[in-house]
Amino acid sequence: MLPYIKPADTQKVLLNQISKDTEVPISFRSWELYEYPLLPSTTKHVSTVKCSTQLKRPRYVILGFKIARNNQGLKDASAFDHCNVPEIKLFLNSQSYPYGNVNFDIAHNQSALLYDMHTSFQASYYHKEPEPLLSRADFLKTAPPIVIDCCKQNEFLKSGAVVIRQEFQSSEIFYPNKKRLLL
Repeated sequence: MLPYIKPADTQKVLLNQISKDTEVPISFRSWELYEYPLLPSTTKHVSTVKCSTQLKRPRYVILGFKIARNNQGLKDASAFDHCNVPEIKLFLNSQSYPYGNVNFDIAHNQSALLYDMHTSFQASYYHKEPEPLLSRADFLKTAPPIVIDCCKQNEFLKSGAVVIRQEFQSSEIFYPNKKRLLL
């Protein structure tokens, strides 16, 4: 008697689907950078970033500000500036992230939530314990980008188009040479 292997039902279904040569949708991660080179001279800024399909809706958004760092040999182009932005919101259609008011104020040392959002990104994205590369003081001094976690989304965002809108306000007017980077 000759032994043989008999596949299970789930493998038979997958084998039949592969033999039919049908398209199989596979989710992937992509990064898109949006640069807003000149911010208007106001304290509040609202802009539509893009309109996206449900497959390309963002899971995470990283927002950073730079002041006069392009083509400046004496300034570190990899560093970000906090620009006194106490309030930030990201909207996916009408759902806002983060859910509550954040009220950052780095000048008065009210930045615990900002650093927590930064360290929580590593745990959420890589599914491992956070191991921050920067201490809180170094983070606030050299790299204070704002990380917004949009992973937990309502069911209505999972069908149809998603309009991504960003809103932030500053405690001072945005002067020339300030730009916004959104990843």
